[in-house]
Amino acid sequence: MNYSSEFEAIAQAYELSGGDANLLESDAVASLVVSGNKVLGCNEIPGVHMRSQETERGVRVWLKVDAGTTLEQPIHLCFGVIPQEGFQEIISEYDIGDGAQVEFLSHCSFPNAIDVTHVMEANVRVGTAASMTYSETHYHGPQGGVITRPKTRATVGPGGRFLSHFKMIEGKVGELDIDFETELGPKAVGEFTTKAHGKADDTVKVREILYLRGEEARGLTKTNVVVTGRAHSDVYTEMHGLAPHTRGHMDCTEVVGDRATAKNVPVVLVTERTAKVTHEAAIGSVDHKQVETLMARGLSEDEAVDVVVEGLLR
Repeated sequence: MNYSSEFEAIAQAYELSGGDANLLESDAVASLVVSGNKVLGCNEIPGVHMRSQETERGVRVWLKVDAGTTLEQPIHLCFGVIPQEGFQEIISEYDIGDGAQVEFLSHCSFPNAIDVTHVMEANVRVGTAASMTYSETHYHGPQGGVITRPKTRATVGPGGRFLSHFKMIEGKVGELDIDFETELGPKAVGEFTTKAHGKADDTVKVREILYLRGEEARGLTKTNVVVTGRAHSDVYTEMHGLAPHTRGHMDCTEVVGDRATAKNVPVVLVTERTAKVTHEAAIGSVDHKQVETLMARGLSEDEAVDVVVEGLLR
């Protein structure tokens, strides 16, 4: 496959995951396109610097946003594997300068996967009074032959903000293993939002830890997982209130259907008298009355369950 045809294939996969492929070719938008271990496109704009290196197993990426930069458009990232089999390892470094305001839209697509492994390891530094929002959406094909292992380690400077939104609800998950950790400085804000729908024999594992190390730091984890069929979910969250007047909350909702199973372990650690960390966890079943109502309107049971789940994860 030549680069032009491969770019067209990955652009089509990008749209399956909810992206706008036209933006990947716009000179006005910062973007990076990676298929397997090939960099098919890399566009810088003023204030945004990107460097990439192809490796045998994937791509290394260094991305820097200059201090004081405010972007009107998100930075678009496209990662994927088009063949049925493959291995993709993305090792990335994000450096968000002091006072910068930036949003990333990342779409990962594996439409034909039967035996694909996708590994992402990100080290993130958000500077003083800077803000970084990273939204990642996955599209997996109907076979569910994908092992996905995203790992993030982030530090957020005084008054900074790091918001991470992960969504995997289209197609069959396969095996998902999320591992996120963030260290928050004084008056910094950190937030993890995760939404996933496991089907058939899918496995969903989530590990999220926030360290509130700076005075008045604030943290939130919000995890919504639905498992149906014989799928299994395992959610582990930690929040550490380590400095005066820190505030944190963990919210986990898991919904099970059929023969699926779900597990949730929240851990709270507070070492300061004025710190406050709370958690809320709920595991329940798919609302059968809603399913029956939809079936009465002509939907099959699987279609009705999908509609109910979509509403839960919206």
